[in-house]
This record gives sequence, C-alpha cells and structure tokens, in this order.
Amino acid sequence: MIDFEKELEVILAGDPLGLLDIKPKPSSLMSADERLASSFEEINAFVREQNREPAESRDIQERRLFSRLKGLREHPENAAALAEYDVFDLLGDMTVSEPKEIYSIEDVLEDDVFGLLGDDGAGVADPTDIFRLKNVPKSIEMPDYIAKRKACEEFERFEPLFKQVHAGLVSKGKVTRPFKSERQIAPGAFFILQGMLVYVANVGEWEKRDYGNVNARLYCVFENGTESNMFLRSLAAALWKDENSREVIDAVQGELFSDSGQVGAEDEATGYIYVLRSLSEDRQIREIDNLYKIGFSSQPVEQRIQNAAQEPTYLMAAVAVVEEFKTYNLNPQKLEQLLHTFFAESCLNLDVFDGKGKRHTPREWFIAPLHVIEVAVELLINGEIVNYRYAPQKQEIVVK
Repeated sequence: MIDFEKELEVILAGDPLGLLDIKPKPSSLMSADERLASSFEEINAFVREQNREPAESRDIQERRLFSRLKGLREHPENAAALAEYDVFDLLGDMTVSEPKEIYSIEDVLEDDVFGLLGDDGAGVADPTDIFRLKNVPKSIEMPDYIAKRKACEEFERFEPLFKQVHAGLVSKGKVTRPFKSERQIAPGAFFILQGMLVYVANVGEWEKRDYGNVNARLYCVFENGTESNMFLRSLAAALWKDENSREVIDAVQGELFSDSGQVGAEDEATGYIYVLRSLSEDRQIREIDNLYKIGFSSQPVEQRIQNAAQEPTYLMAAVAVVEEFKTYNLNPQKLEQLLHTFFAESCLNLDVFDGKGKRHTPREWFIAPLHVIEVAVELLINGEIVNYRYAPQKQEIVVK
C-alpha cells in the first residue's frame, strides 16, 4: 500500500526551484484604522477648503460628511484614535467609554458610525425616501457656513446691549441700513441676520489662510444666548445671502451715511451697468428661472435696448430693465468684464439665430438670483469681490 505522507515528503524535498513554496500575497486592503483615518481626512479636506465644518445642508456630499463627523463625536472610542489627525480640533477632548456590546441586528445598525449601511449616514433620512416629509417649514436656522455656535457663558453681560438696541429701534433712536461692505463689520457693530440680532464683540488679527486669502476671527454673540468664533468673511457671506439682513446704527449715523453717497461736481459719469430680463416668447428661454443679462452701456439703457428684438445679444426678443447702476470715476467696461468672469460658471449656453439665419451664442446672459447679482455689483464697486466666488449649485456667493 502506498504511504501518501512519505510520497508527499519526497515530492516537497525534490523541489529545487521552490515551485511549491507558495508565499501569501500581501493584502491591498486597508486596515480598520486606515479606513478610519482616510474617512476623517475627507472631513479635514472639506474644512481646509471651506473654512468651516460640514453642515446638514441639501448638498448630499456635505451632508454625508456632516453625518460622519456627528457619528464620530457620538462615538469617543473611534474619535480617540484620530487625535493625531484632528488638526482643526473638530473632535475636542473626548473620553473613551466602555466598548459597546453587540447582541442583535438593531445594535449593528445603531452602531453604524460612518453611515456605511445607509445612503446618507446614521440617523439621516434618505432624501429620496417617499416617506420623508418635504416642503414642511422648519424653525429658522442660521446659514450653513457659519461656524459652530455654543452657549455664551457670559451672556448676562451682553443681554442689556440687545435690550438697548430693541428699545432704540422702537423709539427711532436707532435705524437700520443695508449691508454693503465688509468694512461695516467692526467691534461693537450690531446686525440683523435671519431675524436675529448679532453683536460683533471683537475682531481678531487679520491673517493669511488657505490659498493666500486673508481673514480674521470674530467673537460674535447672538441674542438667543449663543456665541461663535466665525470668520469675518463667513459672517459677510451670510449677511449677503440673507436678503433681509441689516446693520443697526444710531439715527444720527444714518443721516451721515445718507449724505456720504451723494455725487459731487468733480465726479465723472462713465456709463451704466445694467441687468435685463428677457421677454422672449420662446419656451426654451421663458422657462429658465433667474435668467438675466448683465451688460454695459455708455448711453441711457432704455435708448440702448430699443432694437433688442433684432439683436442676437438680446436673444432676438424685447427685454425689461430690472436694475441700472450709473457708474462714476470707474471703468464700466472693466466692471462688466469682471462680473462676467465672476458668473462665468452660470453663463447661458444657448444658440440663437438672427434674421438672416446666422447662428450666434450670446455670452452676457447668466442664471443667478437677482439679489446675488446686486451683491456682486456691490462687491465689485467696493473692491471685495476678489475674496468671494459664486457657487452656481447653491446659487449664492461664498468665501473663497
């Protein structure tokens, strides 16, 4: 009878080339710790680019990062392993609790820190879920890109200031004015943002941030008893986003500011920056929301657009004047070019044909809310537009 064990030993011993010596291949799979660090680096990359934490916004990618960060904060045992990667102090001082014991499927689902078992993270409903309520009014929240707020421990020191402002508005001793420039954000300033008073208690030193942009930290107190160390330009972007935002000033200040905008005899009129709305009956054009033409004219706008229905640049249709800005001591052609560059990503891509059948592609029509266009003009005039960009997906102006 054949002794298989001895035969196998002979075969193995007679393998001079080591053909039977099979070495295990190194695994290309990441370890659990590497996956944890990699997922957290995505959050760091977002904060590095946006200068803020991911928020519970409508953007699915940002919402996913928000859920992931929330899950980490609720699971100190995972967060503690990321201490060396937490360059923005997103996790703070977290203590490790006893490991959670898993006994059932429900325990597994509840312990899904990174939302791997759901489409949008643990505790966040699938936006396509037919059982998810839509268009239901919620309580007013501050804009997504405002820094994280916390309870103000010294609020009793600031509360009388808020009461004085409200009393001043009632007695007409205080008035409001539109927000038009970052220069309005200074220590002691009060703003109305999303229907809530915000007090700028302090402004830190200006410093270079990512991509060479400069910014300053604020210490802001809100009348609901919270505080925040947001960036100055984050507050400015929030104020511009809110069409009803205002600065609260003394009535005497209001009179001074109203006089400061007057045009003197030495000022030279250089033309007009205008915003137009198409009156085209073309369904392809008529159904586009927030479609506006931004242009320049050296002559009065009404005179310039008299033959709009015969000109491809006006989409071969009549137009209505929505806004008109008369410029002084400025190069309006340069302003027009800068505005077109600012809104380049939302430029209308549509061909029109003139009376002779020749094709044209107008490049002065943009898809953006009117309020955003007005803000962009203000930013351009006061020289602050270089610090911001237009985000066409959100249809808002954000900090670079």
